[in-house]
Amino acid sequence: MTEGPLNSLLLRLAPAALAGLMRLWFATCRVHVHDRDKFPDPMRTGKPVIASFWHYSLVYQFYFLRGHQATVMVSASRDGEYIARLAGHFGFSAARGSRNHKGAEGLKTLFRAIREGRSCALVADGSQGPPRVAQPGAILLASRGGLPVVPMMWSADRYFTVRSWDRTAIPKPFARVDFYFGEPLHVPAELSAEGIEEYRLLLEGRLNELYATAWGRYDRDGH
Repeated sequence: MTEGPLNSLLLRLAPAALAGLMRLWFATCRVHVHDRDKFPDPMRTGKPVIASFWHYSLVYQFYFLRGHQATVMVSASRDGEYIARLAGHFGFSAARGSRNHKGAEGLKTLFRAIREGRSCALVADGSQGPPRVAQPGAILLASRGGLPVVPMMWSADRYFTVRSWDRTAIPKPFARVDFYFGEPLHVPAELSAEGIEEYRLLLEGRLNELYATAWGRYDRDGH
C-alpha cells in the first residue's frame, strides 16, 4: 500500500520539477531554426497541423513547441502518465493510447481534437520503436482529419543520450541546437490500407532525410 501514495506524490512533484529544470536548462542553448517558412504555424494561420518527429527528440520538442496547445499522443503505460503531466506543463493536452486496443483510444481522442480545431503531435516511431521506422498513426489521422503532416527534427553540437531503445538525446547546457522543419506532407482523404502504407513510407523517408540533414550539419551520421 505504500507504493500508491509514493507514486501519487511523485506524479504531482516530478513533472513540475522537470519542466522547471528544462526551462532553465534549454534557455541557455543557442537555437537556429531552419526552413521556418515550411511550418504553417497554427498560432499565426489559425489552421491546425499534425507534427511528426522521431522519439529520440521528444524532450527538446516539448520545450521548443511550448505554448502551441496541441494534443499529443502518449503511451498508456505508467511512464506515460509522467510524460502526459510533463506535456501539460508546456501547454499540451494528452491523448492516452490503450494497451488493449493498441492506441485506438488515443487516435479517437486526437480525431476529437482535430474536430475542435486543435493541432496534434505524434511520435512517428511510437513509444517502443523500432527507432526511425514510421508507424501509420500520423498518416491515418491526416487522411481522416484533412490536416498536413509537418516533419520536425533537431540536432545539437553537444548533447547527452539516454540508454534506451531510441537513445533519447538531450542538448547540453549552452549547446547550439539546429531545429529543422520539413516540407508538409499532404495526405489524400480516406486512403485505403495500401495508400496508408504508401504514405507511411513517404513520411518515413522524409523524416530520415531531415534526420540526415540535421546531424550532417555536425558531420555525424546521427545521434
